[in-house]
Order: sequence, then structure tokens, then C-alpha cells
Amino acid sequence: MEEYAIAVIGGATAGAEAAGIFSERGILTAVFEQNARPYGKVEDGLPRWHVALRQKEYRAIDGKLTSEHVEFVPCTRIGDEVTFEELIGDWGFHAVVLANGAWRDRELPIEGADAYVGKGLVYQNPFIYWFNHYNEASYDGEQFEILDGSAVIGGGLASIDVVKVLQLELTVRALRERGIEQDLTEMEVAGIPKALEKHGVAWDDLGIGGCTLYYRRREEDMPLVELPEDANDKVRERIAKSRARVLEKAVSKYLFRVCPLHAPKELIVEGDRLVGIRFARTEMMDGKLRTTDQVEDVRAPQFISSIGSIPAPLPGVAMRGELYAWDDWDLGRMRDYPTLFGVGNVVTGKGNIVASRKHAKSVANYMTESYIHTAEQVKRLEPLSQEAATRLRQRVRDRQKAVGYESTSYAGWIDAHTPPDRV
Repeated sequence: MEEYAIAVIGGATAGAEAAGIFSERGILTAVFEQNARPYGKVEDGLPRWHVALRQKEYRAIDGKLTSEHVEFVPCTRIGDEVTFEELIGDWGFHAVVLANGAWRDRELPIEGADAYVGKGLVYQNPFIYWFNHYNEASYDGEQFEILDGSAVIGGGLASIDVVKVLQLELTVRALRERGIEQDLTEMEVAGIPKALEKHGVAWDDLGIGGCTLYYRRREEDMPLVELPEDANDKVRERIAKSRARVLEKAVSKYLFRVCPLHAPKELIVEGDRLVGIRFARTEMMDGKLRTTDQVEDVRAPQFISSIGSIPAPLPGVAMRGELYAWDDWDLGRMRDYPTLFGVGNVVTGKGNIVASRKHAKSVANYMTESYIHTAEQVKRLEPLSQEAATRLRQRVRDRQKAVGYESTSYAGWIDAHTPPDRV
């Protein structure tokens, strides 16, 4: 029987989708996952109130990773335990697929800002990770504070999640001080005003100042509803109205403020701490964003930057600026590595489940239909020899054994690495 083999780096939505398609074609697929659990930003990037969605995606990922021809290799960070050069050049895979997502926050665009991380500046990804896990008895990671009056810089759905975390936590805390226990997830569904009404409490009585979201463009420009690439003026107008409605609903449910047309310009530092940011006022002129001469100094107990996520550097993979240096952005390909492909958020930059799955499906289908079996109409790729297949399988088993996975099933491994208080 002819055998082909593909390595997938990252086991969450995009990686699992690709692995499932390869498995259907009988291709040996080794999925290398940096964490013990493969769920990526489904687990660590979605705020914890998305219980039903998270469980649905867990089941979908589990189903793909337990397919017949898939080998799961957890606790293996490419670049550390296994180098990229080894994986792409020595193991014997016909292709390597990057599905490692975007875990690094885009830097706040003010020179020297990162010197104040933990000193008044917080980034979204570690903040949401903490929020998802801080109530677990086993959590021993980075700690953050919920501070009234925090300022959030951003404008996408992830930014809305950050302000929701702040407002919901502040409200739960204020109610607890009054002897009232309120489930945060229930409040997220109902909205803060309805939850308070149930307890006979008014928002103004809680003494919460609340947080503010600062965005460099107009409210209707916030990417809260996706704009089709081929959108005409009529579609653009409709999407702008939809975005405004989504934002209005969020503000009414979670009672935060929005300050549009503000772009971060300078740091305000006292001692060794960031205490404020000077924002430049912006305006839209003929469809283009323009920075004016007007400025506004904003002081806050902390600033949370939520301006997007980008891939973490991977030793051996070239970067162009803050992104991987793709030559083909549709298939995630680089001229220097003809056997390399990229799927999901690591290529698209769209941090949502549907977009990641769609892109992974498109690339994986191309790989099975136009790369593996026809080698892009040039020549047919040779299958692994029996000796090469045996050697490759052994290397996969050796790595599984090194992390203790070899002696258990996938389900057993997941059960053993799921804290009892995790949802």
C-alpha cells in the first residue's frame, strides 16, 4: 500500500480540520501540539463564558484527532523539542503544515511601550488566558488585576471581550460586597442591567466608574461584522450599519464607554509606571483616516492593548515585519520551503473559528488533490518506501513516549490533563 505522510504543527481548529481531511485520504498525519491539550485559542482565547461553543469545538477537534491515520504528539514545541529544519528536512514528511495560530500580541505602536508591560500596560492574550484559568486550583501562571477605570485600546471583537471581562468582573465584585452572589456567565447572557434589575440594584448605586474602549477609527468602522472582499458601496453601507448595531448592543448590555477617533501617540510615565497615554485625534476624510493636530491626555490605572494578534516567531521560518514571509497568501507557501503550507489564523490573520476552518479546508483539499497525488501537474510525488515509513513512525512514537503519551489513548490523555474545575 502506498503511504504518504504530512506533519501538522498545531492541533486546534485549523490543524485538526486539515488533519481530518488528510486522514480521509489515508495519509499518515502527525499533529505536533505545543500544549498538553490541543484546543488552542478555543480554550485560551475565547472568554470562559462561551461554554457551549467551547464544548462543541472540543468535540469537533477530538473527532478529527482521533481519526484512523492521525498521530497526536502533545507537549512538543517546534523550535524547541523538535527543530523546524529537522521536521521539514529529516523526518521524511511529504509536507509540513503550519497551523500554529497567532498567539503574540501586536505591539502597542508607541516607541518604548513594552518597557511598561506589567507596569500599567497589559496585553490582551495573557489577560484573557488568565481570566479563563485563574479560578482553577491548579493555575500558577501570570496574575492580573481587574481595575475600575481601565482603558482598552482596540476595536475588534477581541477588544469587546476584554471590556466585557472588566465590566462583568467589576459588577460581580460590587454585588458580592453587598452580599449578593451573581454568576458571571449568567450575567454575560442577560446583560448587566437585567442582572442588576433582578437583584433590585441600580448601576449608579454600585460606585463603578467603568472602563473605556479607545478606537482610532469611527464606531461604524470597527471590524465587528466581516466585510466581504468584493463589497460594493451598498454592501459597505449595510455592513457599517450592522457594525454600529453590534456595538450599540454591547454597550447597552455591558455599560462601557466608547471613544472613537483616538490613536495612541505618546506615553505618560511617572516613575517607572505608565499612568497615561496621549491620544491624537483622528478624522475620516474622503474615506481615509487622517491624524489631526488635536491631542487628548488620558489617565487610567491600567491600559490593555487589544489591537490584534500575530504569529510567534518560529526559528527557521522567515518573517516579513510581524508576519511570516508568505509568497503565496492563499496557500501559505514560501519559495524557500516548497513542502511548506500554512492554514488558519497563522495566514489569514482572522481570529475566528469559521474563517480558520474554511481556510484549512481549502488548503488541505488543494494539498490532497493537486499536490500529493499530482505534484501540481509536474510529477507525482513518490510514496514513502517501507523503510522510510517505518523510520518515520518510530520517530513519532519516540516523541510520544518522551512526553508519556505512548502508553495512553487520546481520550485518556485529555482526561488526565484536564483540571477538574475546567469547563
